[in-house]
Amino acid sequence: MSKPDADMAEVLAALASLEPKPIESLEPGEARKQPTPTDAVMKLIKDKKLDVKPHAGLKVSNQRLADMGNLRLRWYVPETATKESNLPIIVYFRGGGWVIADLDVYDATPSALAKKTGAAVVSVDYPLAPENKFPAAHDEAVEAYKYVLKNAQGWGYNPGKIALVGESAGGNLAIATAIAARDRGLAKPVAIISVYPVATTSLETPSKKEQANAKPLNTPMLAWFVKHVVSGDADRQNPRLHLVAADLKGLPPTTVINAEIDPLKSDGDMIVAKLKEAGVETTHQLYAGVTHEFFGMDAVVAKAKEAQDFAVAQIKKGFGG
Repeated sequence: MSKPDADMAEVLAALASLEPKPIESLEPGEARKQPTPTDAVMKLIKDKKLDVKPHAGLKVSNQRLADMGNLRLRWYVPETATKESNLPIIVYFRGGGWVIADLDVYDATPSALAKKTGAAVVSVDYPLAPENKFPAAHDEAVEAYKYVLKNAQGWGYNPGKIALVGESAGGNLAIATAIAARDRGLAKPVAIISVYPVATTSLETPSKKEQANAKPLNTPMLAWFVKHVVSGDADRQNPRLHLVAADLKGLPPTTVINAEIDPLKSDGDMIVAKLKEAGVETTHQLYAGVTHEFFGMDAVVAKAKEAQDFAVAQIKKGFGG
């Protein structure tokens, strides 16, 4: 197995010191209470007395408007923005395997994207399985996209410049939502950034074998997530989950970012091949020496900053420079 670089090794050591129980051995309610990679990053920030202010320069708000229904959205907007700013928008889907985590665990990425792009970022919280099995999260992701499209202009944002970004399960949701937008005749996003996405429900991929015991995500955890998300074999093969079976034609330029030490690395390879086969403008970037969940760790992992900056460049290209 590949070795983590020095920054990543520090995060993994910090996480181990918090003594999380193996997620795959727990019931979902208990799994949601376990220390997370975000907790490990926060521990390092505290131990090293780092001056990290993720929300500096941003207005962060949880919107609960009358017409939102059950939608749970958190907005990250530059403090200098006004209604006349006509900001582009990033719709962000967090990770957690559709079973664990929340908007707080995945706060670092939307904060960084809002600062680095100057866009308004909306982080979508979706219903968790097994209480809400597939396709609940996928349906909610599409509803959130439709809601942003409908209201963007009234909020002072630009509905013609919307990018989709997601990590892990959210990387799947970003691509699946773009497919739904195409199929339902909704305005197309200008770019997709899919970070270590779940692209297949199969456990028989090279990286799921080679990196079966990786941290913080291992292959038994992936099996546990899928078991709690699906209602049967038909769901496992549904192209919204099993993206490699989806019709990907006509999607906007798509960037896939992967970590070397990650059982989902092959998922990235597979979806990139399928995107290219479908004629989609596709960029694939692999970061060595880092693990799943590294992308939001820019406060303590240098490769995370590199990956974020690369993603931001791709988003800005979609926005038109």
